[in-house]
Amino acid sequence: MTAVLLALASAALFGGMTVALRLGLRAVPNAGGAALATIVPALCVALVAAAAQPDVGGAWPFLLAGLLAPGGSQLLFTLAVREVGASRTSVMVGGAPLVAVAIALVALHEPLRAPLVVGAVCIVAGGALLAAERDRPDHLRRLGLLYAAAAAVLFATRDNLARALHTHATPGTAAAATLVAGTVAAAAWTRRAPTGRELRHLAPAGVLFGLSYVCLFEAYFRGRVTVVSPLVATESLWGVALSALLIRHTEGMGRRLAVGALLVVAGGALIGAAR
Repeated sequence: MTAVLLALASAALFGGMTVALRLGLRAVPNAGGAALATIVPALCVALVAAAAQPDVGGAWPFLLAGLLAPGGSQLLFTLAVREVGASRTSVMVGGAPLVAVAIALVALHEPLRAPLVVGAVCIVAGGALLAAERDRPDHLRRLGLLYAAAAAVLFATRDNLARALHTHATPGTAAAATLVAGTVAAAAWTRRAPTGRELRHLAPAGVLFGLSYVCLFEAYFRGRVTVVSPLVATESLWGVALSALLIRHTEGMGRRLAVGALLVVAGGALIGAAR
């Protein structure tokens, strides 16, 4: 039950981060700078969590995982939010359980059941609905869907690594290590430190991101990928709901988006039921 609650908390926080990132990008259009300015506050949050249960010796494998996510994933995610909006990015990234479970079946030898297949079909159908949208606002470009799909693959890979390595360090230390690597990767991409303006506008997103990350690792250290990942995918609903509440006028939210979000979350739920 603890893993379930932590996964749901991570999902809600991540959905909030997505909308906060969209709001921050209005003032900071540079995706690389925005990604770095989001990861740095998140790292500060994770370091506080790590200080409660330090385990530096076992953290090094998570440094490698952090190069994938949030290193590469957060840059792709930020590009996706800039190009296609917060709600559509949330829905596409919500398909991460499909990739996560596929990896878990092969690498972690978790069992295959019929609901996994049905859930996979639902997730793919949800993504297809977004790709086929014709009433999307002109300023939201389809390229963002590709960025979001690539970010989902990196998120899913990170999730499996977190579960496979969960005996090597405490959750807080593991989260902090991945964010250290993510900060280095983002800084290497931007080749500069974040500006005060970037940090000011992206700090809310960064704090939500850091809290989500800590909850995520706490969940994966307590539960299997096939349980946690589908629950985390409910961030799609949080992202869409918060977008509708706060930034609906820029998102162009229609029926296809709503149905796509429901299909993705339903697919994640079916995958979770197969545990």
